[in-house]
Amino acid sequence: MKRTIIYTLFLLSFVCQQANATHIVQNQYDSSLNQSEHMSWWTHDRFGLFIHWGLYAMPARHEWVKSREKMSDEHYNRYKNLFNPDLYNPEEWAYMAKAAGVKYMVFTTKHHDGFCMWDSKYTDYKITNTPYKKDILKPLVNAFRNEGIRIGFYYSLLDWHHPDFTIDRNHPQMPQNPELSKELNKNRNMAKYREYMKNQLTELLTEFGQIDELFMDYTYAEGENGKNSKDWDAEGIVKLARKLQPQIIINNRLGLTENRQGWDYITPEQFMPQQWPTVNSQRVPWETCQTFSGSWGYHRDEYSWKSVHQLIVMLAETVSKGGNLLLNVGPTARGVFDERAIERLNGLAHWMRFHSSAIYGCTAAPTEYACPNNCILTYNPNTNRLYIHVLEWPFKSLYLKQYKGKIKYAQLLNDNSELKFRTETKKGSHMTENTGADDVIITLPVERPNVELPVIELILE
Repeated sequence: MKRTIIYTLFLLSFVCQQANATHIVQNQYDSSLNQSEHMSWWTHDRFGLFIHWGLYAMPARHEWVKSREKMSDEHYNRYKNLFNPDLYNPEEWAYMAKAAGVKYMVFTTKHHDGFCMWDSKYTDYKITNTPYKKDILKPLVNAFRNEGIRIGFYYSLLDWHHPDFTIDRNHPQMPQNPELSKELNKNRNMAKYREYMKNQLTELLTEFGQIDELFMDYTYAEGENGKNSKDWDAEGIVKLARKLQPQIIINNRLGLTENRQGWDYITPEQFMPQQWPTVNSQRVPWETCQTFSGSWGYHRDEYSWKSVHQLIVMLAETVSKGGNLLLNVGPTARGVFDERAIERLNGLAHWMRFHSSAIYGCTAAPTEYACPNNCILTYNPNTNRLYIHVLEWPFKSLYLKQYKGKIKYAQLLNDNSELKFRTETKKGSHMTENTGADDVIITLPVERPNVELPVIELILE
């Protein structure tokens, strides 16, 4: 009897353990599933607009000008006392963004200089205390939301103005001898700064309606005199954000690399990954943030601007690797996009008008579809359509290796004109075009379509 009872208890214990293990696995699965679901709009839309705007538009020498030039607070505050963007028209910005094909916008509510672009009740260092006197953020949110563009907020973890933010290697007041910073930090209290951040994030995530994306910037733990996730209470920030905006997606710059629940996507900056990025050998959502030029804020004398063609290729290549492009504009101190930015937005608008179906809802092509030479492939799994972005227009023929039996119809995307293709090869003279038995030859017009980047749409079998 005793033995029977023990055995029964053992069985019950085993069953409970198994059930618990199953529950844990199921929870993990559900978490992953939910994460995929709440990011579905983001992985569909693919194209966002980043806006870096603040006091640094006045010196117009890079958004890090205060740190780069070791400006004192007194010197930098001149810009606050003069900042008056009298031509600011967020409806105009939103209109241009929508025309360019932008589906979401991320705005710098506070950059590293600590200046706030909304009427925060936790600081005097804000837009309403400038000659402009009015809030900027609420009209901006309303204008973009009215155009059907989703809203994201950028918030800097750094703050070179706040008296409790400890001086570190990025701080304008960092002395040449780092040891001297200990004396400067004697009366600074990061706990008070963390409370300040959370209070401001609560404002941002409760007073502006639904916020779809939170871009926190950034952790610099490597080396000496940096800051890590504990300096920010990164886990506390994530919990707060998800409590206030359960649907929000958060980037990976809080320093919670090992905590998959602490971020939704990674953010390679100012470069193109060679392939779809992975974490622990698993593909992850990603977004490359890029600039029109070399700076994020308005830089009057910078001339390293990317061409419209480069930007379109960048967008297509990003999508071809399963990613999003967050493309930045830096408005001037008067509140307008400069003519170089407008020219490129207009160029993107013209191309996206005819080719957006090769971007929205698209991702990397299945491996069974080899990419032709000098081309980029994007693929829409819902419509089963493959898009060939042709970087260099070939003469008469485009060869598709191992595509036999996979294509139902082919057309140029800009005008939906049919492209003939063949899968049979003929033996013959020196004027006969031959290819592999399982390959396809698409017959192209000799003259290249008059668009920045021609796209061939294949309706697959």
